[in-house]
Amino acid sequence: MSAEGPASGSPDTAFVDARAVLRRHSLRPDPRLGQNFLIDPEALERVVRAAELDPADCVLEIGAGVGTLTVRLARDARRVVAVELDRRLIAPLCEVVRNVLHVEVIHADVMQLDLGAVLRRDPFRVVANIPYQITSHLIRRLMEMPHGPDRVVLTLQAEVVDRVVAEAGEMSLLALSVQVYGRAQRIARIPASAFFPAPEVDSAILRIDRHPRPVLAPELLPAFFRAARAGFQQRRKQMHNALAGGLGLPAAEVAAILEAAGIRPERRAQELSLEDWGRLAGQLE
Repeated sequence: MSAEGPASGSPDTAFVDARAVLRRHSLRPDPRLGQNFLIDPEALERVVRAAELDPADCVLEIGAGVGTLTVRLARDARRVVAVELDRRLIAPLCEVVRNVLHVEVIHADVMQLDLGAVLRRDPFRVVANIPYQITSHLIRRLMEMPHGPDRVVLTLQAEVVDRVVAEAGEMSLLALSVQVYGRAQRIARIPASAFFPAPEVDSAILRIDRHPRPVLAPELLPAFFRAARAGFQQRRKQMHNALAGGLGLPAAEVAAILEAAGIRPERRAQELSLEDWGRLAGQLE
């Protein structure tokens, strides 16, 4: 489908005013869907620059809203697949992209969508402003896809981005789930005032450059995630207690596994590095 934003100028230069589009269609953002539309042109440019697109790229945009980011992405990419869950926004989105070439609008839940079929196994990148409630599930799905994106750029709550890029000492299950598949970077902070409606906290841009293959061998990943879930379910406990309880293993066996992995039993989950978890997975496997 193709479009023109409500702002004046050609589709290549126009900035889509999300508030004006919503007013014209008598719509309000739905807080249940975590809808906060990016309305600041400078912040929008930062998001697009973080993706480092070139004219040959295919982009999957998740949560296209009323097309503010969609129109801007179409300037730099060969193809933009704009997925939107909220049925109310499909008509305004199609209106906005009506005269913009190489934009495809899909009304769907991205967690249920057959992305392989939609993207036709083309190499692609993801650019999205997503609600916190789907963050971990969406990232893991994108990272585990057989023909997944080589780069993912997400606008998230700043504290969530900090969790993703954390290092040993402040690790989280989310950080491990991302870093085993790619290199995560915090690019820039976006103030709450850049969104409509303004959320209660600032956001930040997260960029994940996906590794050609996971840091760990594929056969170790089930044990890796099993151990990580056990460790972080009881993150205040020392590792020997957390693993014994979470994995249902005898204390003596856990002690032997930790020793073989070179991990002191009194350490806690957040103190371990990705390499520590990898050695632990190897011993469990």
